[in-house]
Amino acid sequence: LLLRGAQVELGSNIMASILHHGGLLVLTVAAAVLLVTLTPTLAWVPTLNHNIMHPSSTDASFKTTQLTAEQGDDDTSDAKYSGYNVLGTELSCCCSNVRETGIGTGFYRNGFCSTGDNDVGRHTVCVQVTEEFLSYSKSVGNDLSTPMPDYLFPGLKEGDRWCLCAQRWAQAYNAGKAPKLFLQSTHEKTLDFIPLDVMKVFAIDAEESASVINKLDLQRSQLNEILKKEVTDNDEAFQ
Repeated sequence: LLLRGAQVELGSNIMASILHHGGLLVLTVAAAVLLVTLTPTLAWVPTLNHNIMHPSSTDASFKTTQLTAEQGDDDTSDAKYSGYNVLGTELSCCCSNVRETGIGTGFYRNGFCSTGDNDVGRHTVCVQVTEEFLSYSKSVGNDLSTPMPDYLFPGLKEGDRWCLCAQRWAQAYNAGKAPKLFLQSTHEKTLDFIPLDVMKVFAIDAEESASVINKLDLQRSQLNEILKKEVTDNDEAFQ
């Protein structure tokens, strides 16, 4: 799995430490960090919980929780950004003002597809809806077209961006109705439900995301080369 933006900075610090100090102990710690950060965690869940709905139509408590991330949640609504995306970099805003209504998307209505303990539906996929998808969604009991002002839900129209439940996207995918999405605005928790390779096929920001992936791969390759050199130098020192 790709390095997070924050982890790239950590990797740079590790490289500097190796170059300045050297030593087998530092190398061992650095290698351990790399193993953890590069371990893939993709998973596909073919069976869907059809009871998971948009909070605007099912969750009576949403009125009191929509704008505040509880202590212990994954993210906070007042942060500059809310977590990481599926590429491992900072999560980009999905939509902070749907059709000039003043309403932002996301479970916390902050414009980001961030998530937390209260968000049982995992509204983490930044999609661009179509009439076909909206009709399908309504047909399976998830009406995303009808405005519900009490829940700060504007009702969606073709072209709108919205943070969709990960399992709802998977449901639409299985039915051949999945909407296009934005990888850089889709929260990393989505990977618990949908493989990255599947999402790439539907990515509107595919070209830009590919550039991000290439940059991260290059940084990872450079770090690996430094680690290999350090191993060689240490082996020669002990001979």
